[in-house]
Amino acid sequence: MQETPFSLRVGHVLPYSMSNSNTTDFTNPSTFILLGIPGLEAAHVWISIPFCAMYAIAILGNFTILFVVKRERSLRAPMYYFICMLAVTDLVLSTSFLPKMLSIFWFNLREIDFSACLTQMYFIHSFSVMESGILVAMGFDRYVAICDPLRHSTLLANPMVAKIGMAVVLRGGMLILPYIILTRQWPYCETNIIPDTYCAHIAVVKLACADTRISSYYGLFVLFCVKGLDMVFVALSYTQILRAIFRLPTKDARLKTFGTCSSHLCSILAFFIPALFSSLTYRFGQNVALHFRVLIGNVNLLVPPTLNPIIYGVRTKQIRDRLLRLFICKDI
Repeated sequence: MQETPFSLRVGHVLPYSMSNSNTTDFTNPSTFILLGIPGLEAAHVWISIPFCAMYAIAILGNFTILFVVKRERSLRAPMYYFICMLAVTDLVLSTSFLPKMLSIFWFNLREIDFSACLTQMYFIHSFSVMESGILVAMGFDRYVAICDPLRHSTLLANPMVAKIGMAVVLRGGMLILPYIILTRQWPYCETNIIPDTYCAHIAVVKLACADTRISSYYGLFVLFCVKGLDMVFVALSYTQILRAIFRLPTKDARLKTFGTCSSHLCSILAFFIPALFSSLTYRFGQNVALHFRVLIGNVNLLVPPTLNPIIYGVRTKQIRDRLLRLFICKDI
């Protein structure tokens, strides 16, 4: 069967009435319509339950991490500063799209202002890039701590940690600005319906009635040359870390040293693997069911903010001990 254009295909498959959106030609839509998870509208309320639970865990867990690190002066070290940066990033990232998603699922509030859509797009994508950069910085911290421990306090003094944090924020903010500039300038026609729960860059660009290859190419550049390079830097760091660990004389020493990296490795897997899979599925998975792509995209955004505080709260001994001391037994 011949492939239909994207905008017509969306209108045909989805039950949402096209009369509820502006289907005439327009160059600057006042609103977009977010459909939620196409094809699963009847199950939106049930789908919202795990997402709401994950969001609650993300909010509570990340605020708890920030509270513990701020309260305990013994945790004033580069690794914990980076964990706090990760917690703040996760809080902003999850809050950028979850409340709107839940309003779609619970109250059928599908409309989003054009400017609000671009703002949401900017926050989601820029903080995703920031999280990638923080994970690279944490990998560098583990590399120095294990491979050159005598210089760790010198190389990663507080001013250097602040500079790394600022560089991560600026990189994320500046790299995503072209997304917004290009998306705002495209003309949009036929439909303003977005078959998703949030304003993903590629989903909005597909609605434009213009040659948007520059947006697609730039999106691929960010995916491969930013997140891809971040994965390479992390891999190089851990190659050196593993070489240093295997040179240790005893098995206990190797296990203890590797344990200091286990939390970071779990965060890396929770972030990079779903992100890469989701991005490639959105761009090249034309034969993948639309509702599956949307679900994967949402899970990809919410899993890291949910898992990171659990990972660092459970697997990082210093944080775990402080949590037990503060919230369970004062005598521990």
